[in-house]
Amino acid sequence: MAGMGQLVSIGVPDREGRGYLALPTTGSGPGVIVLQEWWGLVPHIESVCDRFAEAGFVALAPDLYDGESTVEPDEAGSLMMALGIARTEALLAGAIETLLGLPECSGPKAGVIGFCMGGQLSLYAATLNPSIGACVDFYGVHPNVRPEFGNLRAPVLGIFAEGDHVTPPAAVDALEAQLIEAGKPYEFVRYPGVGHAFFNDSRPAVYNLEAASDAWQRTLNFLRANLSPQA
Repeated sequence: MAGMGQLVSIGVPDREGRGYLALPTTGSGPGVIVLQEWWGLVPHIESVCDRFAEAGFVALAPDLYDGESTVEPDEAGSLMMALGIARTEALLAGAIETLLGLPECSGPKAGVIGFCMGGQLSLYAATLNPSIGACVDFYGVHPNVRPEFGNLRAPVLGIFAEGDHVTPPAAVDALEAQLIEAGKPYEFVRYPGVGHAFFNDSRPAVYNLEAASDAWQRTLNFLRANLSPQA
């Protein structure tokens, strides 16, 4: 089934990027950048944008792989490791500028949310761009992305799985220690009995409805609280 959004252009210095944009039926709302897992800009990420639009947000998912995607873990790992950080930084900046420039987007700041690889990139973006007002990290990991948390400009909501072997509890503890040391506002939620990618409803082997539903509601509440005109 086709989503409610469409592919749009994102301006970056070296070449044009693209992303999936979903607009709220209410006409306008706060903006949120949605960052993909290592699979690419796949239908699941587009469906997350659609869900945000249904909840009253303007959602834009930049295509970090420039049109490439996969369902094979080995290939996904190769795509993730080949991701150019400088190019990605430029694309994220362009996506945020594009999003906030839309007439449907309300408020001076956007939220950013990412899953797996995108979760780490959401933290990275929030340390670089003052136009980000809220950051959500779903079990983020990327070995080549090391955010400078002293520059973090937004509160963080971290969503993690206690049974995660990709982003294990020790890695979550280390991230929490970094945020505490930097004196940054954050909230971590750790779900027992679930593993990595439990939010991805296109993967029945890992999806957990109860945890995913709770995490989604927490995400909406967090973004609404921090992106409201009074925030």
